[in-house]
Amino acid sequence: MQIHEQKLTVTKDHLDVRQHVNNVHYVQWVQDIAEAHWLLKSSEVIRSDYYWVMVSHHIQYKAQAILGDLLVLKTFVTKSQGVRSTRIVEIYNATTKQLLTSSETIWCFMSHDTNKPTRIPESINTLFS
Repeated sequence: MQIHEQKLTVTKDHLDVRQHVNNVHYVQWVQDIAEAHWLLKSSEVIRSDYYWVMVSHHIQYKAQAILGDLLVLKTFVTKSQGVRSTRIVEIYNATTKQLLTSSETIWCFMSHDTNKPTRIPESINTLFS
C-alpha cells in the first residue's frame, strides 16, 4: 500500500463562523488529494482512457482545525475489485499529530470511451499497491 501525503496551512478562507475549518473544505481536500494521487501515479495515456467518479463517501470529524494550523493529508487505497476502489484519507494536525478527520470513499473506475464503469485492470491496481 502506497501512502501519498500533502501538507497545507489553514487560511481564513477555510474558516466558518465558528472560526474553525468548515466541513465542506475537508470534503474538498479528500477529493483533491485523491485526484493528486491519481495524477501522480497515472500517465496521460491512462488518464485519456479512464477516470474515476465518487460513489459513496463517509467522513468522521474527530477534532477541529483553526487558522494557521499546518495539516498533513494522507491517502491510500485499501481495496480495488471489479469496478470499485476504496480510498482512505486521513487529515492530521502536523504539530500535535492529532487525527482530525478520516474518510472512506468508494470510487468507480470509468471508461472515457463509453462513460460506463469498467473493470479495473491489474496495471492500474499495481499503481497504488
